[in-house]
Amino acid sequence: MKKKLVVLTGAGMSVESGLSTFRDSGGLWDRYPVEDVATPEGWERNPALVQEFYNKRRKELLTVEPNKGHFGLAALEKDYDVTVITQNVDNLHERAESTHVIHLHGELTKVRSTKNENRIYELSPDHYEIKADETDRYGDRLRPHIVWFGEAVPMIEPAIEITEEADIFVVIGTSLNVYPAAGLLRYVRPQVPIYLIDPKEVKVPVDRSVRVIQKGASEGVAELIALLRR
Repeated sequence: MKKKLVVLTGAGMSVESGLSTFRDSGGLWDRYPVEDVATPEGWERNPALVQEFYNKRRKELLTVEPNKGHFGLAALEKDYDVTVITQNVDNLHERAESTHVIHLHGELTKVRSTKNENRIYELSPDHYEIKADETDRYGDRLRPHIVWFGEAVPMIEPAIEITEEADIFVVIGTSLNVYPAAGLLRYVRPQVPIYLIDPKEVKVPVDRSVRVIQKGASEGVAELIALLRR
């Protein structure tokens, strides 16, 4: 039986690939007000602007590749039962061939019906641009498959369940300021080692011993792999 290794990733996981972060200085929230492009109210006010914002994010995906950190996590599947829980909406973990990825905040390459949230559609790279009034075959208007501010996080329960089963828990590239994602640390069993990879100082919201690797995702994952091999 392989040990269960659970990894929580945030924007810092993908920044080395060239994707813009949301919260850092000069990030997307500096250029696009949150309330305009990442809330249900913003969608109701101006769906064309919201679609344009996510169309641009999808086009950006076509210009980047997974980094060594993404590939390193995928390679760990040889020795561990790895689950990646990501706050990111990009598909870089999948493109690096991680096989079990839970997206807490939705997926950029998918859209869904505004009337039936279970009608989810995967977009192809040659059809990444969605028009403001585009509909599915049922006539339902399509919206980005993204968890906006003020909306429920439907994948948090599966994430909690897998976190409770972890033998090793790793945090990469997240400020641990966004809930409920940051709250997952509370579900890590007391005896389970926790590693935190981030070049910046991160305040951990639980009173636990944490092994800090103060590096970016690629170098940090390489060091993690070396530590685990010991």
